[in-house]
Amino acid sequence: MVWRLPAYNIVHNILTNPIYAGAYAFGRTTSRVSVADGRKRIRRGVHRPMAEWDVLIKDHHEAYISWDVFERNLKTIANNATGMTSALARGAAREGELLLPGLLRCGHCGRKLHVHYGGKLGRYQCHGARTNHGAARCISVSGLSIDAAIAKEALSVLKPLGIEAAIKAIEAQSSKTTASERQLELSLQQARYEAAHARRQYDAVDPANRLVAGELERRWNEALQAVAKIEGDIAALVVRRPPPLGEPERRRLMALGADLESAWSHPGATAATRKRILRTAISEIVVRRDGAIIHAILHWQGGDHTEVQVKQRLNAAGRHNPRIPDGTIALIGELARLMPDRQIARLLNRIGVETGHGNAWTLERVRGFRNHHEIEVYRDGEWAERGEITLEAAAQIVGVCNMTALRMLRRGEIEGRQVCPGALWAVKAADLAGFTSRAPSKPSTNTKSRSEDPFLSMT
Repeated sequence: MVWRLPAYNIVHNILTNPIYAGAYAFGRTTSRVSVADGRKRIRRGVHRPMAEWDVLIKDHHEAYISWDVFERNLKTIANNATGMTSALARGAAREGELLLPGLLRCGHCGRKLHVHYGGKLGRYQCHGARTNHGAARCISVSGLSIDAAIAKEALSVLKPLGIEAAIKAIEAQSSKTTASERQLELSLQQARYEAAHARRQYDAVDPANRLVAGELERRWNEALQAVAKIEGDIAALVVRRPPPLGEPERRRLMALGADLESAWSHPGATAATRKRILRTAISEIVVRRDGAIIHAILHWQGGDHTEVQVKQRLNAAGRHNPRIPDGTIALIGELARLMPDRQIARLLNRIGVETGHGNAWTLERVRGFRNHHEIEVYRDGEWAERGEITLEAAAQIVGVCNMTALRMLRRGEIEGRQVCPGALWAVKAADLAGFTSRAPSKPSTNTKSRSEDPFLSMT
């Protein structure tokens, strides 16, 4: 027998197989037939809902876990889904400081809100309508403001239960037997039974059968060694057991139970702990925006509903700060016809144009700015559609270097436009027809041209 840590699929099968809950089931999976490329495809092992199982006999045999625990495990696993079927699931709690991922649902389109972190701050945004249908983004909510409002409402509702939770915490800490100790005690009972059984076998063997007696004696010794090892593990666990709570600690814990706000904001309370508390109490939160007011409907696990209103600045759904001048809007509109968003951000930072909040431009900020002001994104082939070429292409047509072509543009010898200093020059290809006819022919291989001689080019 070889002992090893369980793999993911082993734990998943234990949690989802009804045999561990004392039930016999048949027909949990089925086959699905489809036609692909004109051929029949059979997909086997497709899981069926519990209501469609052919046979389900509860209390069929002794169970490892109760049926209620089994159903609760199935519900938790379904809520943790993050794949294609997770539209109605909350999803597993992830890392991050925001407390409501998976709980918020858009009241305008019914889709889940997703988290977007920008630096230390985060927002809840609904991208479903824009991603699937190209429509405008439904809602964007400040993470800090709605987290604080929902947490305040949850604490006010859970405050009467704080004393009860503190009492249970004291009882759990004061209990003499922990789950680990209980597991070791059960293992010790099994080891002692096997040792006693090995001794009875050794006592019952005929001493004349020395080979058999030697084998039974070896098994007995191994069983005794297993008993001694488990007893040592239990003794070590008892030594590491924390001391019982004193009277000051009990009073402090009861005070925290009565004042949940202090326990919530305690430095030892992590974001993961706060998420577990909110997910235990709240089933879902439906949010919708009405001007500067965010209306949030809290659906509690017990079936009650509470409405909370959160007031925030009108920068939701891509709305930008009004301090941005109209010239910046026109500038970005012109640049969007010449280059992608990333290059626009670099150019704006290089020429010193700031956002409405005085920040530098990024790819995401340029993209959000365009979306809010309904500026189309740059497309490949736009230059050719307008019949425009770059400075480098114009220099090749004229037959000069880039710097000479730039001087010709500045002197007006070539017609072109530049949106702002540092931006790309756009030249009409049709205006260079005359230069194309006058372009010098390629020199022969045995004759040095004027442009190839650095001394002649200087005169």
